Amino acid sequence: MAIRKASRTRLIGALTAATVALALGACGGGDSDDVASDGTVTLEFAQWWAPELPDGSFDKIINEFQTANPTIKVKLLSGPYASTKQQLVTGAASKTLPDVVGLDGAWVNDFAKQGAIADLTELMGDAGYDASQLASQIQLEGKTYMIPVVNFVYPLFVNQDLLTKAGVTKVPSTRTEFADAAKKITATGGNVKGWALPLDTAVPNGIQNDVMSWLWASGGSMLADGKPALTTPQVKSVVEYVKSLNDAGVIAEGSLTMKEQDKVEKFTTGQVGMMIDSLAHINLVKENAPDLKFAIAPVPAEDGFTGKRGIPYASWGIGVANSSKHKAEAFKLVQFLMDAKANAELATLANGFPGNKTAKPDFSKSDPMFEEAFKIYQEGFPANEFVGLPKSEDLMRSFDEQLQLVLTGKSSVDDALSKSQDSWSSVIE
Repeated sequence: MAIRKASRTRLIGALTAATVALALGACGGGDSDDVASDGTVTLEFAQWWAPELPDGSFDKIINEFQTANPTIKVKLLSGPYASTKQQLVTGAASKTLPDVVGLDGAWVNDFAKQGAIADLTELMGDAGYDASQLASQIQLEGKTYMIPVVNFVYPLFVNQDLLTKAGVTKVPSTRTEFADAAKKITATGGNVKGWALPLDTAVPNGIQNDVMSWLWASGGSMLADGKPALTTPQVKSVVEYVKSLNDAGVIAEGSLTMKEQDKVEKFTTGQVGMMIDSLAHINLVKENAPDLKFAIAPVPAEDGFTGKRGIPYASWGIGVANSSKHKAEAFKLVQFLMDAKANAELATLANGFPGNKTAKPDFSKSDPMFEEAFKIYQEGFPANEFVGLPKSEDLMRSFDEQLQLVLTGKSSVDDALSKSQDSWSSVIE
């Protein structure tokens, strides 16, 4: 899941991408020349984070690590998300990953099954590390392969002016309140709709961010013991709820071919009153619509739900190459980045939330909404069951195709979920 800060990422030119490609191509998980005559170990760390942070800020954090660990040096291999992904996928297949790697949760299953990334549970045990401080871990068959370092959540965005115009006095907190608000916003006319739902199958992450988010917000799950569980009453209620919103005519037109950026544009231009979106887009919305009054809130839950709400997220994850000859030193870097102080500093720079539960970002110079979002984050829990699944994008796409048949009246909810169950079961073994 790339964190969408495209304006920064696009500044990284072809030269940088080529440099990263050459550097990664030369990696072998730690060769003999990685150890100097004085015993100093050099770790290679490939990630896309540095280009998305203020210039030089990630180098500063790494320098702090090197100062605290004088026998370990870190060589950063930094590049855009797309080129980093391409090179890491190649490196995983050939067992030539750098010692430490930035990870997207969508890669974890394949990398782990290829034997390319190390079992962090074992490394944490060897280091005597207290894993209870971690907000989440990405596991496969009970073993941790990725630790989310910084999380970027997807709350509900609401246009306060449209709510006021529609006579809605409070931000929706339940499904019933959301449907009522969406209908009232749509009733104001002028082609304005209550909600934007991006379902383009070419980029099917709307299933993750805009559909399953309703399930996780009510403590539900699309899996049972790691296997698909799409025919449960909880999943069915979500699909029936989305269908009811579609039948009521409150979803923005063009939903079946809408991408995430289209959703954000519709919200920014006042064409829709509500959307579920990345917190990273707060600054983008304000930059493009400085007069727009909007707020954020948890994704609405089922009526009567009182438990903790899951909130969709994307992460900068971290892992260690299984081929590394310096796993203990590599985990020291992981441990440093997950320390409360360093983790809070990195999360603050990234406008995200820390992977260490005890870390407290400094919001003194940030938009007040980030502090509000952090409260939402602390009161709930990060939820994204697609992370760690094999071929997660294909799973989203197959579910998307069935949902589209439901919304266009070509399939019943039960048939769509049954076919999705069969499709997923052929992938998740």
